Amino acid sequence: MTEITINNVFKEYNGVPILERVNATLPDHEFCLILGSSGAGKSTLLRMLLSQETATRGEILIDGEPIDVEPQQDRGVVFQRYSVFPHKTVLDNVMAGPSFRESRFFGCLFGARKAKLRDRAMELLAQVGLSDAAEKYPAQLSGGMQQRLAIAQALIMEPKVLLLDEPFGALDQSTKKSMHKLILDLWNANKMTIVMVTHDIQEAFTLGTRVLMVDKTRRDPQAPEAYGSTIVHDLRLDPALKAPLEPRESEENQSMEDIFLKWAGRMEHAVVPSGRPPSAAPSTPAPVSRSASNSTKQVA
Repeated sequence: MTEITINNVFKEYNGVPILERVNATLPDHEFCLILGSSGAGKSTLLRMLLSQETATRGEILIDGEPIDVEPQQDRGVVFQRYSVFPHKTVLDNVMAGPSFRESRFFGCLFGARKAKLRDRAMELLAQVGLSDAAEKYPAQLSGGMQQRLAIAQALIMEPKVLLLDEPFGALDQSTKKSMHKLILDLWNANKMTIVMVTHDIQEAFTLGTRVLMVDKTRRDPQAPEAYGSTIVHDLRLDPALKAPLEPRESEENQSMEDIFLKWAGRMEHAVVPSGRPPSAAPSTPAPVSRSASNSTKQVA
């Protein structure tokens, strides 16, 4: 069981607020999507979950304990830019993490330990559809294949939480859809908690069991950096009730707030009222509310 708790988190850079009053609890096996416009602080929040950044105030807990001050293997991460070793084969890339962890002096394993790790790596490559590319190098792979490799690299460390920072943003639409299916299959198979940052609202509603939108609730035209962002929408969705949705009209020149509310309205049949688990979702759609509660607009 893995539960993430974010308690009243603030983040500032050189006195400039980026995030303020961020509160959320993510239960075990949540697939949480964090939405926000550029500069809203969504990637900053993800980096704090990874321990690449520390909160200025507040705390982040995993299973009731404060997260470590440095990144640990309980949290895997996949970035938009592929973090793979160009001089290693696909198989060696996947084996690299456990090899460094278990043999810090040599950086590689031998004998039965190496054979066992190789078998596990090949199992993961089969899961992500790369078993036939095991002996290729990253430069020989397409963008989608490199991203599959990065996911396998993260999963072999058996993290409690997988963090994804706009991992599919550079992929074409067809490849992105296949990656969506892959990550949902892996999420279900591995029973992990996933937190993913995106600016693609359709992607958020397609993948998420929880959708958080980050934005500013206070603005000063004379001092645009005076206030930080917080969670302005917190939507829980039952994956069993979701149906695929496609854009009905051009979303150009519309604010992210307006686009979010349109998608939330179209997905209202899958909305889980606050306080109920997804399995207990009622058949009557829950309405989407614009009202704010503790600075967070939620579904009632």
